[in-house]
Amino acid sequence: MGFMDHVRSCNRHQMEQFIPFRIDGTVVGCMRPAFARELRDWPEVFSVTHGQVDLAVPGTGLEERSSAVARVLRELLQRGVLNHLLGEQYGVTSRERPGCLLLMDRAAAPWFGIRAFGQHLNGYVMLDGECHMWIARRAADRMIFPSKLDHLVAGGLPHGVGLLENLQKECREEAAIDPELAARATPVGTVSYLAESAAGLKPDILYCYDLELPAEFRPHCTDGEVEEFYLWPVSRVLETVRDSQEFKQNCNLVIIDFLIRHGYIPPEHPEYHDLISGLHPALPY
Repeated sequence: MGFMDHVRSCNRHQMEQFIPFRIDGTVVGCMRPAFARELRDWPEVFSVTHGQVDLAVPGTGLEERSSAVARVLRELLQRGVLNHLLGEQYGVTSRERPGCLLLMDRAAAPWFGIRAFGQHLNGYVMLDGECHMWIARRAADRMIFPSKLDHLVAGGLPHGVGLLENLQKECREEAAIDPELAARATPVGTVSYLAESAAGLKPDILYCYDLELPAEFRPHCTDGEVEEFYLWPVSRVLETVRDSQEFKQNCNLVIIDFLIRHGYIPPEHPEYHDLISGLHPALPY
């Protein structure tokens, strides 16, 4: 194992196996042809040709478009094409998060290959001059990555919620960090990746934050997602990322970014330049 193995793992995809999904002539996602064929049963919502899928809902109203697509998703769930919906709306965009063209349930995002946004927080403590990081272990009953190591705080960004507001909510739910302390988190950039999953594509952008916590702070999970927390020296975190697959997949990328920015992966490291470019690939649409 090595750091670059995680970067490569999060960017494995075969774009030739997908066709574009367009809104108003702009590509906003990509999907497998087999899923596109399922959408042919709703020609009033989707125009499906051999080489692409277009949103066919007349008009440009966000509510009208979103309602029509939501109806299709519910029927796909009833047919067993989708195995669940989450009731959390993601904004479909062509580039930046505020430019919303359509609202879609978070669970359907990879099926359409739409860009999704999230937030990850590196919670750390300085003890006797040594950096320690708070690490969470996901609960065994989680649908995704059960029992894997995770960030102290991480979550998706639903539509209509501001960055600080959502970060404070996630901090409160996942680690009992109060809003005043969460507001001290420093935004340090983004990490992006394009991963192929069983459902489709995940062209994700993660907003990254650093938060230095008081030595006496002890996290407490309030939403059932975490079964245990650990406070590890950064050297142990580095070794765990470098030598194993214990962390939830995308957490590795955010931690690697932290290790680079704080000098724990120095410029002399043989993967240094590949890591920096690999954490910020240009997404194809």
